[in-house]
Amino acid sequence: MSALMQAIPEGFKQTEVGIIPEDWNAAPLHEVCSFGGGTTPPRSQHDRYFVGGNNNWIKTTDLNNSLLEISEEQITDLAIAETGLKKHPVGSVLVAMYGGFNQIGRTGYITQPSSINQALVAVKPKPKKLHSYYLLSELNYNVDYWKGVASSSRKDPNITSNDVKNYKIALPSVEEQTAIANALSDVDALLTELEKLIAKKQAIKTATMQQLLTGKTRLPQFATYTEGEKQGQPKDTKPCELGEIPEDWDVVSFGELFEQSISRKSLKADMTTTFISMQDVSESARLIKQTPVKISKVKSGFTYFERDDVLVAKITPCFENGKGCHTKQLDTEHGFGSTEFHVLRAKLNADSDFIYFWTTREIFRQELESEMVGSAGHRRVPFSALQNYKIPCPDSKEEQTAIATILSDMDNEIQTLEQRLTKTRQIKQGMMQQLLTGRTRLPFKKLETKQDGGS
Repeated sequence: MSALMQAIPEGFKQTEVGIIPEDWNAAPLHEVCSFGGGTTPPRSQHDRYFVGGNNNWIKTTDLNNSLLEISEEQITDLAIAETGLKKHPVGSVLVAMYGGFNQIGRTGYITQPSSINQALVAVKPKPKKLHSYYLLSELNYNVDYWKGVASSSRKDPNITSNDVKNYKIALPSVEEQTAIANALSDVDALLTELEKLIAKKQAIKTATMQQLLTGKTRLPQFATYTEGEKQGQPKDTKPCELGEIPEDWDVVSFGELFEQSISRKSLKADMTTTFISMQDVSESARLIKQTPVKISKVKSGFTYFERDDVLVAKITPCFENGKGCHTKQLDTEHGFGSTEFHVLRAKLNADSDFIYFWTTREIFRQELESEMVGSAGHRRVPFSALQNYKIPCPDSKEEQTAIATILSDMDNEIQTLEQRLTKTRQIKQGMMQQLLTGRTRLPFKKLETKQDGGS
C-alpha cells in the first residue's frame, strides 16, 4: 500500500481509468451520453434508396478518426422514411464495432446530421457533461483498448454497443474538456492542412512526370535549337507508335537504359553490407529501412545490388502496388535483398534517377501487369518484359538528368513535408498523453453561459 501511495503523485488519485487529478471524475459513457444505431437499406431497392440520394449514410470505411463531412454513399429521403433510419445530430461520435482489427474502434465526428449502418454506434454526449471533441480524442488515444476486448471475449473480432456504453472515461470539467479539445483540434487542423498540401504536391509531381517523361513539356534549355540554321527556333514533334514525341527523342526499349546482367564484386566475409527485404520498401517506391549485416550472414541466393541501382518488385501484388526503391541512399556500397526484386543498373548513357521515375509511373505498372507469368498468387513480371517495354526517351543523358533533377527536387520537397507530418503526429500523441491524463493542465475559464457538449 505504501508503494502504491508513493506511485500516486500529490494531487492525483487512483481510479478505474488509471491515475487522474483529484478534481477529475471517471464514469462509463452511458452516464454521460445517449446512443443510437443504424442499418443498411435493402440493396435490392438500390434505385429507390440510393440513386440520387443526398443524405449522409456512414459506413465503417468512411471513418477517419477525425471530422467527417461527407459519406462515400448517400441515401434518399425514402430510405430514411421507409427503413427506420435516423439522422444522428452534429457532434455525435461514431465508433466502429466490427470489420476486422484494422477497423474496430475507428471513429468519426459528424459535422452534419447523418445516418449510419449497423456496424457503427453513434455516441451522443450530453450537454454540460461531455465535450464531443474531447470524447473523440480520448477514444482515438485508447483505440488499442478495443482490440483487447474484441480478441479476448469473442470468436469473431468485434465489440458491441454495450461495450461502448460501458467504456469508462476520465472526466475533467466541461470547461477543461473544452480547453483540451481546442488544443488538440488546433493540432488536428494543422495535420489536415499538411495532408492536403502533400496531396497537392503529389498531384503536381504526377502531372509533371507525365509531361516531362513523355516529352510533352520540354525544359527550356532543351526546347529550342542551339546551333545551325534553326538556332533559337522551338523544336518540333514527330508521330510514333506512342503518339507525338519530340523530334530529337526516340522510342526505345526500356532495357536499352540498364544493364542486362548484374556484375558482382568480390566481397570478404567480415565486410558489412546492407539487407533490404520487401517490407523495407514502400508502395511509393521509397527505401524506408536498411539493416546492416555481415557478408557471412547473408544466405546464398539473395539478390545482389549496389548503391545507385533501382529495385523493382517482380511478384504480385507488390509490383502492381508500386513496391521498389532507388538505392542511392544505401548505407553501404553494396547490398542484398529479397529474391523478388529486379535490379536495374543504369548504363553509362543513362541516368539512374530517370530510370527510377519511369518505374514509379502508374501506367508503367498497369501495362506490365498484363505481362505477368506464373500461377495465381505467384505471378511475376519477367525481366524480359521490363527490357522490352517501350518508352519515349531523350537522345542525351544530359536531358534525362535534367528531367530527373526536377522530379527529385519535387520528391525531396514531398518527403520533407511528410517528415514534418510525422513529427507533428508525434507531437500530438505526446500532447494527448499529457492532456488526457491530467499530467499537464491547461488554463481554462469557467463559463457562465450554457455550454453545448457537442460544439
